[in-house]
Amino acid sequence: MIGRLRGAVAEVGEEEALIDVMGVGYVVRCGHRTLQRLPALGEETLLHIESQWSESAGLRLYGFATREDRKAFVLLQAIQGVGPKAAMAVLDVLSPAELAAAVAREDKAAVGRASGVGPKLALRIVTELKDKPITDGPVLMTAPPSAKTAPAKPAPTGDAVAALMGLGVAEVNARRVVEAAAAALGEEATVQALIKAGLQELGR
Repeated sequence: MIGRLRGAVAEVGEEEALIDVMGVGYVVRCGHRTLQRLPALGEETLLHIESQWSESAGLRLYGFATREDRKAFVLLQAIQGVGPKAAMAVLDVLSPAELAAAVAREDKAAVGRASGVGPKLALRIVTELKDKPITDGPVLMTAPPSAKTAPAKPAPTGDAVAALMGLGVAEVNARRVVEAAAAALGEEATVQALIKAGLQELGR
């Protein structure tokens, strides 16, 4: 089983590269991100390899620029419906860190940007990778859309306006005097201070 290749870049195609290792050329299938990161022809490169055997295709080598790329490729293929092509497509649009973040925030739309990955398969990927260590580093993410946030505290101006309206002041007038009081007293003004200032303004 081949796990790594170090050799010169002999050829680069649309989906594969030919790596010359001491005179032996290895055909390695790579994603677009990996192919773009290969050095110029004739220069040495190191690829992390995932070897797969099938009766129809024989031995195939899949190459990756990093160990994390290879690890994510293996994890993706463990999911029903995800073959080598779909796994490569996902890693073409999302790095392992980005994939981990998308899984953590349940962002199936990000996974669904991969060629050949429909909404159902994207959902399955997000669901089944939920507790899998895709990357060795910390997962950087924004809060998931479904996360519950603490309700915002009502603004003092709103309470002050409501209090004045309870005293029979028209809403338009209540808002006018409270906003003027808030501008004069500053952001730290209490509801009581706003009400008092508003009443004073109305009494003029």
